[in-house]
Amino acid sequence: MVFKRRDRLTWTGRLQALVWPRGGWRRGLRYVWVRLTRLPDPPHRIARGIWAGIFVSFTPLFGLHILAGAILAWIMRGNILASLLATLVGNPLTFPLIAVTSMQLGHLLLGNAAEAPAAAHILVAFAQAGGEFWANVMAVFTTEPTRWSKLYGFYDGFFLPYLVGGIIPGVVAATAGYFASLPMITAYQALRDKRRQARRERAADPR
Repeated sequence: MVFKRRDRLTWTGRLQALVWPRGGWRRGLRYVWVRLTRLPDPPHRIARGIWAGIFVSFTPLFGLHILAGAILAWIMRGNILASLLATLVGNPLTFPLIAVTSMQLGHLLLGNAAEAPAAAHILVAFAQAGGEFWANVMAVFTTEPTRWSKLYGFYDGFFLPYLVGGIIPGVVAATAGYFASLPMITAYQALRDKRRQARRERAADPR
């Protein structure tokens, strides 16, 4: 294949790439911003997609953020690709803050006395719940019994508080991203169109 890596990444290299991308986060964020500003869509549609992508990053739908962002952007008539790029707001660096804040706020809103667990415990709980869910799905096709009791406890103790608690900070962060990106994308597209018009005028001028 033309674009296949010559040196295959090890599992440790892949983990490192999740925390610190090749070229650093500054280069990665600059690449995302360039892609956003060059999308062939009106600024308000791109900004709506950004809103959708940021918002779903505050939900406990791990593994489904891209799909959820695309669906939400489609419902909002926003740019779907912009929503996919904006889901990168939820990354290994921001996850501890998002998860702990959402869990704490969720427990508070639900009236639970329990304190929110640490980010590492939240990640482990979601990983275990995912494994148990798929084990139960596969058990339907085998002789193994299904066991949903642990998932009920996970739903009450982790998923529901995270879901409820992530709504407010998700809306705040998504709205901030919308109003921050809209004027910048508008200005960039206006400048780009002006430069294109200037090039066309120079090309049409025989002198």
